[in-house]
Amino acid sequence: MLDELKKDAAERMAKCVQALKAEYKRMRTGRASTALLEHLKVEYYGAEMPLTQVANVVVEDSRTLAITPWDKSMVTVIERAIQKSDLGLTPNTAGVVIRLPMPPLTEERRRELVKSAKHEAENARVAVRNVRRDVMNDLKEMLKEKLVSQDDDRRAQDDVQKLTDRFIAEIEAVLADKEKDLLHV
Repeated sequence: MLDELKKDAAERMAKCVQALKAEYKRMRTGRASTALLEHLKVEYYGAEMPLTQVANVVVEDSRTLAITPWDKSMVTVIERAIQKSDLGLTPNTAGVVIRLPMPPLTEERRRELVKSAKHEAENARVAVRNVRRDVMNDLKEMLKEKLVSQDDDRRAQDDVQKLTDRFIAEIEAVLADKEKDLLHV
């Protein structure tokens, strides 16, 4: 029973770290990455579809993304979706190919992105701590109902704390990598 509780906590904490990594993939650095457009939705015959399902997105060079819609009529729709997005990119169209040049980031913009990255890391740390709090509450309930002994409860609390420390250290490492990536010119 305690092992299941700890395993569940580890899985939930790992999901917090994975969510942070996914958020960081969407964050724009100076380099082109197809992950920037993964969350973008476009209107396709009356339905909202992910851009990656209506077009081929490739990295043309280190600072340019190329988008080739499968349906030629989608070019203007995709352009509009990119312009409306919070990416701050201007699409260039050449026939049916849409090119997205990545402008170099200014020092001020880099600092803003680092600040945003730190904020996302803090949200991930809070999520991990919330998982710890939930598990600790479950342990208290189990102790109160005499399902576990005090020694087992204490050991389980120590294990959960070690788990929490491990995942927070992992979050710190992911943040440090992203910071280094953002500040690298």
